[in-house]
Amino acid sequence: QVQLVESGGGLVQPGGSLRLSCAASGRIFSINSMGWYRQAPGKERELVATITSSGSINDTDSVKGRFTISRDNAKNSVYLQMDSLKPEDTAVYYCNADKVYLDRWRYVEVWGQGTLVTVSS
Repeated sequence: QVQLVESGGGLVQPGGSLRLSCAASGRIFSINSMGWYRQAPGKERELVATITSSGSINDTDSVKGRFTISRDNAKNSVYLQMDSLKPEDTAVYYCNADKVYLDRWRYVEVWGQGTLVTVSS
C-alpha cells in the first residue's frame, strides 16, 4: 500500500510564503512524476506543477515565477515553495504521483488527501 501525506498548508497573508511537502510511503520501486494540483471552491481541479524523477518541470502560467517545485528522489518526496501568494491561490492542494512503480512491471497512480491553503488579509 502506497500513501502520499501532505503538510505545510495554512493561512497566510497576500504576498506571503508557504512551503508544502509531500512524502510517499510504502513499498516503492520508483516514481515517474510527482506534483501538485489544486481545487478552489466551485472550480475544477487544475495542475499547479509536476516534476519527473529526472527534474523536468511542467507548471501552469498562473504560478510561473512565484512557485518552485522540487523533489528528493531518495526520500520519495516533492515540495512546493510558494512565494508572493495571492488570494486566488486559495485552494485545497493535492499531491499526486502519476506512476508509482511497485516493482519493475506494476504501477499505480496515487493522490494525497489534500491540504488547505488560504491566502487572506
